[in-house]
Amino acid sequence: MIRLENILTPGRSLVNVPGGSKKRVLEQIANLVAREVPELDSQDIFESLIAREKLGSTGFGNGIAIPHCRLPGCTSPISALLRLDSPVDFDAIDGAPVDLLFVLLVPEAATDAHLELLRQIASMLDRGDVRERLRHAPSGEALYQVVVDIQNGR
Repeated sequence: MIRLENILTPGRSLVNVPGGSKKRVLEQIANLVAREVPELDSQDIFESLIAREKLGSTGFGNGIAIPHCRLPGCTSPISALLRLDSPVDFDAIDGAPVDLLFVLLVPEAATDAHLELLRQIASMLDRGDVRERLRHAPSGEALYQVVVDIQNGR
């Protein structure tokens, strides 16, 4: 089973990211991932994330969104974790604005792994205590460490 901490990096865990709008946030995610994973193109990532949002918002309540998509050229799952400096409207099911985004990009063929990772992320973020810890992490390193600790049952 793929562990979240193996597809996330401290460099892709950011706090106090300026929000603005859903589109702007997805754009920032695309730029962040493309910077860290140079073989991927930020425009491709952005367009794939936008296309996925058009099928239905990935905002699933409690201020959380899990933007995700299958991505041509992506060879293994890649994740990013962002905490916004102020919540943005994400058309979430509960109508609440989003300030925590756990991003998942997977290869086009990775169906089972994709679903398993989404399930792991969703069940982790379903916990109020986890959301609190993520919202209070002082740095990207600390944000990443919360995920590692949760995965290790701490």
